[in-house]
Amino acid sequence: MKRELGIARCGLACCLCSENTVCHGCDSGECPDKDRCENRRCSMAKGYDHCYRCRNHCRKGLLSKIKPYGFTLFARRYGEAALLDCLEKNEKNGIVYHREGLVGDYDDFDDVEKLIAFIREGKR
Repeated sequence: MKRELGIARCGLACCLCSENTVCHGCDSGECPDKDRCENRRCSMAKGYDHCYRCRNHCRKGLLSKIKPYGFTLFARRYGEAALLDCLEKNEKNGIVYHREGLVGDYDDFDDVEKLIAFIREGKR
């Protein structure tokens, strides 16, 4: 885990992303999707560094997907440091962010509350 990479504006875990050799984060100016990313544009327009700081509970852009939405809600409730702590503990216990392609253990949920419990406890 590259903890220093933290969490993207939309909630994706840059710190665990196997694709982060190309991307250096939302604010680096090097993100290949910086001009198309709805979450980046919206959060910047509102003056937020992350979607979890916003009071609106929207499902725009990547927040339409369960993993970034669940990570965003987790960070809103417990803080980004707590999210990073849980992700780090889970990774050490064998929970995989990306398994085949971009899909991993956090993607296998339909219920956001079950995903949040999984993040906290590391158990299904």
